[in-house]
Amino acid sequence: MPSTVSSLWYVDAPDPVAVLRAQPGPDPDAAFALARQLNPDRDVVPAASGSMKVWAGPDPESVYIGCYPGVTVMCSTQAALPRPTRLPELLVRPLASEQTYLISYDLSLGWGAFAHWERGEFRRSFSATRVNILEDEGMPRVWERPYWAGEHPIVLTPGELLDPQLLPFDPPRFADAANEQWLGFRYRGQTSADGLTPDQIEVCGFSLYPKGEAPRLDSEPEPQIEHGNGRRGLLGWLRGRDRVS
Repeated sequence: MPSTVSSLWYVDAPDPVAVLRAQPGPDPDAAFALARQLNPDRDVVPAASGSMKVWAGPDPESVYIGCYPGVTVMCSTQAALPRPTRLPELLVRPLASEQTYLISYDLSLGWGAFAHWERGEFRRSFSATRVNILEDEGMPRVWERPYWAGEHPIVLTPGELLDPQLLPFDPPRFADAANEQWLGFRYRGQTSADGLTPDQIEVCGFSLYPKGEAPRLDSEPEPQIEHGNGRRGLLGWLRGRDRVS
């Protein structure tokens, strides 16, 4: 399952999982239109598509979108925000959706984040590393209680020292729990034996280029940047933040 996730969900359907299960695949035309709408300063070129098992956390020069009836997901580094409340207004509600959800994490950093907007109005956000809460805004939800109560503690690896500032839960796991509450599935591990998994959710890929620099359509496609390499900005920010805390 993905080791990095940076996703935005725009939801109108009361049961997102049922929608994702029922549809044979995403709408590529709607995905292309949304990619262009959300990247007005870039040239957007269709690229290889795939599942969210691979593309849930793409590099900065790519975006992956799945448009389904009442459910749209966009995987983009624009969602990998240390402070989710700083999500640009353009990304909060581009489709006039009832609910907007942000789910992001990076296992290598021990960082996780989530946020919720209802009809464009902010409701809740959280972002943290294992020892540093970067943002905690809005009213905590009932489902969060077991995590704050220490019922899902961080499991230390052999030889790892216990930090006195360690949170009572693992932030990536916390973010994944938010995804389960809001969208009905987990990125890491199934909710049940027949639960939906990221490899079953297809998304359409698009490469982003500076204006006027997109390759000709009859030229050979450029190779995709290796998954995960584009998160250096977030990694640097978080490491710098931890050093000054």
